[in-house]
Amino acid sequence: MGNIRLFSSERLSLNLNSKLNKSQSHYINKVMRIKVNEKFSLFNSLGEWEAKINQITKGVVEFIIVKHLRSQENSKELWLAFSPIKSNYFNFMIQKSTELGTTKFIPIITDRTIVRKINIKRFEKVIIESCEQSNRLKIPIIEKPSSLENFIKTNQDLDVIFCDLNAGSRTINKNILKNQKPLCVLIGPEGDFTENERKKILELNNVQSVKINENILRSETAAISALSIINFNLNL
Repeated sequence: MGNIRLFSSERLSLNLNSKLNKSQSHYINKVMRIKVNEKFSLFNSLGEWEAKINQITKGVVEFIIVKHLRSQENSKELWLAFSPIKSNYFNFMIQKSTELGTTKFIPIITDRTIVRKINIKRFEKVIIESCEQSNRLKIPIIEKPSSLENFIKTNQDLDVIFCDLNAGSRTINKNILKNQKPLCVLIGPEGDFTENERKKILELNNVQSVKINENILRSETAAISALSIINFNLNL
């Protein structure tokens, strides 16, 4: 059995005695069949700890933290700006982008955006589950949807990788990857950005237009492809 990891919003420390919530207790006790004196992991943005089950009372798991496993991550801030898409594809994109190290999700509304409202609570749950599965510590933030105009106005100095089918380059500037500023991947909606929107994006101070594939990709495929390419280059 692989290591069982659960996200905890409370402050964790060695020898802490506490309880899991009902949902997590059910998962530990009924789904994973973990018994008294067996161990699992708890994590948050500050680190990860090993916990041992003391007892299970009326379905609620009580535990003590017995070991500090690792400290907080110092990974590069990697953001994903995108136009919301249909629910099933959206779930998949959020899940895989979290696994690939995204630290912030920025939904943007464009002229061709079809889905204009999102259930943030639902996607926060998907993000947490993806972090539990993928061995991450830091839980990505998902912002409320805002306009493309607002994104451009508030991010003039942000490093942006603009996934643009009309770009001439297929190479990411290494200097963008090396500096300490957040790096944002920008993905267009179904039907792509309008020509006017594209011009405004290219006027950003630190934007690089990159063609990630010769084919026209679905939004979720483009996001996963771009993040995979960036991850590869970050680890060279």
